[in-house]
Order: sequence, then structure tokens, then C-alpha cells
Amino acid sequence: MPDTPAAGSLIIRGGRLVDATGERTADVLIADGRVVEVGEQLSGPHGGADRELDAGGCIVAPGLVDLHVHLREPGDEEAETIETGARAAALGGFTAVVAMPNTTPPLDDAAVVESVFARGATSSCDVVSSGCITKGRDGHELAPMGELYGLGVRFFTDDGACVAESGVMRRALEYARSLPGAVLAQHAEDPSLAAGGHMHEGAWSSRLGIPGRPGAAESTIIARDIALAELTGAPVHFLHVSTAVAVDLVRDAKARGIVVTAEVAPHHFTLTDACCASFDPAFKVHPPLRTDADIEAIKRGLADGTIDAIATDHAPHTPEAKDRTFEEAPTGMLGLETALALTLTELVEPGILSLVDALALLSWRPAAIAGLTERGHGGPVAPGAAANLCVIDPALAWEVDADKLASRSRNTPFAGRKLTGRVRHTLLRGEPVVIDAEATR
Repeated sequence: MPDTPAAGSLIIRGGRLVDATGERTADVLIADGRVVEVGEQLSGPHGGADRELDAGGCIVAPGLVDLHVHLREPGDEEAETIETGARAAALGGFTAVVAMPNTTPPLDDAAVVESVFARGATSSCDVVSSGCITKGRDGHELAPMGELYGLGVRFFTDDGACVAESGVMRRALEYARSLPGAVLAQHAEDPSLAAGGHMHEGAWSSRLGIPGRPGAAESTIIARDIALAELTGAPVHFLHVSTAVAVDLVRDAKARGIVVTAEVAPHHFTLTDACCASFDPAFKVHPPLRTDADIEAIKRGLADGTIDAIATDHAPHTPEAKDRTFEEAPTGMLGLETALALTLTELVEPGILSLVDALALLSWRPAAIAGLTERGHGGPVAPGAAANLCVIDPALAWEVDADKLASRSRNTPFAGRKLTGRVRHTLLRGEPVVIDAEATR
């Protein structure tokens, strides 16, 4: 190594490095977008760099990866754009996110998918496009999955709509087997059971007089798709799992060797249907907030490895859209800037998860599901690896202020909530896109 620093080089100094290989105290030297050296107290020709980022008292980890974000572009840029959503993601520690297909037009067309990839490539984090399973997300005719795969799509879903026809889902899974690394992700809500419901069907919906969506709407689809995954030999991923029965079904499928994965959203391990008693549409989401028993089952599923990933289901809406009655308001809530802190506060602090396990659920395990490890996300922090990293202050206490979030929208149910743990720095391909909790672009 030369005695003078490489142009554009940077060192992250004094952090506790946590990745899939374990934990150690180390500095990280970066140049040309990649990790050059990892070691304690790098100095002289081995630690010289143009710039230095302080990581004292912090965790240095692979950048977080979100399997499930709604960036609203194209079609609903008033609520969010790829640029603003990516900035919010970077502030939350994410270096890669998967954009969901329920845009206008939907992501079932090569030109639209190419535009998302192009916009995402110049944003504050890598935004990769998903692709629809069916044309128009209408659940009937398969989208041109092979063509979209050729553009780089590896994650196919009709999210926001369930592929309800069993024959269609079977054909999609069989076709996906010919596309190495492709994964079909199911929004598991039987539309005939969930139709007309606005919250979880149970004691609270009866008390409030709000039509409900039963947990069985989720578990019946998950049970069916586990059977189809077994039949076809193709992997299936379950989006935003929310019920105890669904967690048990996934656990049993894995025990039988069926290739299934599942994610949960932070709101499904932190909020219950009782929150809907306020009639505040910020708590309206599909699948809906469930019961205390469901939350406990989700936490067990996270702890024992049944659940593979924590994904935000970040779903921005303009104030005008959400400022309606509970039944009239659209579903969804923000999540990118609060996911890490909610995980640390609700799961790590109480000892439900170790820090390593929490970061696995937020980084390298979702990266593997979506095929993003090959794109340089979620891998071990080691010489030669892409420098997609986040630096986390695990002890920083803060209060969520909706008006200070980077998203164009403000529909968070966590406004005013006190949390512990926040991102200090985020690096994308070696470039600091967040420094001292402030976006640089």
C-alpha cells in the first residue's frame, strides 16, 4: 500500500464491527467504493485516509436491506418519490431497498421497470425494482417475468393484491423455477375473506363497529402456498406476516424442508388492534394490526428463526389522503426511519433478540432472499467487499417527530414515541450519504 492516502479514501474509526461472521473492534479503511483493510487502530500507511468518520461507541455493520417499500413513483409522486424515499432509507441505515410494484402504471412492463432501476441507481441508496407476478396485478395472466428477470428483477410480487387463484400461483411458481434466484413474494390475504374489512376482525372491531379482516384471510393463503411450494419445488416468500397461525404454518413448513421465507413489519410486533380505538387512520394498515397474542407469536418467530427478515412495508400517503374517516382512509404507514430503532427498542433491549440476530434480520438475511448479496449488500465487512455500510449509535435516545422525517408524507403511527438507537452514518459504495444523522444528498 502506498504511503500517501488513496484519493477519495475514508476510514471509519473506533467502532464495534458486527456482521455475519461475528463481532470485533476494528477500524475500516475504504477506497474506490470498497473495503481496503479492517483492523484495530489502523494508522500510518495502513490507516491514512482523506477523510475520517468517528464510530466511537457505535456499531459498524453492513447496510440494512428492506425487502418491502412503496416509493409511489411512477404515478403518486405527491406522496413519495424514489429520491425522497431513498433519502429516508439512507437515514434509516438502509443501503438497498426493493420497490413494490403497485405503482401507476404497475411494474409489469420493461420500460417502467427500467425507469425505476435508472432512478434508483442515482439515489441515496440502491433502489431495485420488483416485478409483478400478474399483468396489472389483477391475478389472472402472468406478467412477462422472463423479460423483467433479464432486466435484473429477482423479486416478483403483486403486493397490495393477493394472487388468489391457485392455478395462477402454481403456474407462476413453476415458471420461476426456470429463473435462477427468482423469488415469488405473496401478499397473503384472501380477498373474499378480507373484503370490506378495515381492521383486524375481533373483539376490538366489534366494540368499535368497524368491519374486520379475519386472521384466517392470511393463514388460508399461506397454507395453500406452502402446499404449492412443496408441489413445485419453487421458493415462496410471505410478505408482512401478521398472525400467530401464519407463524406456526411457516415454522412447520421449514421443519418439513419446504423452501419458504417470511418477513414481518415493525408495526406488527409493536402495535395492536387496540390502537384503532383512537380512530386515527395512521393505524390503518393491511394486513391489519393484530392482537397481543399475535405479537407474542411474531416475537417467538423472530427469536427462533422462523421469520427471516424485518421489512418496513413503508407506505407513504399525503396528509390529504389520510385525513379522512378511518373507513375511508387508505392503508399504510411510514417505516424507513423508525424500523431500526423499533427493533432495538422492542426486541434487543428486552433480550428477545441479540444485536447480531437483529442485524441479520435487517441486513444480510433479506439481502440473501432478494439476491442483493451479489450486488454488494449485506455481506461481511472484509477487504474487497463493497463499502455499503451503516454506523449505528445503539444508545442514542430520541423522539419521533413526524415533521422532521425525510419522506414527503407524514403518516407515521409512531409520532411522539421515544426510541433508543439511531443511525449516525450511512455509506453507499464508499460515499457517505448520511453523516452525523444528516443526509448529504
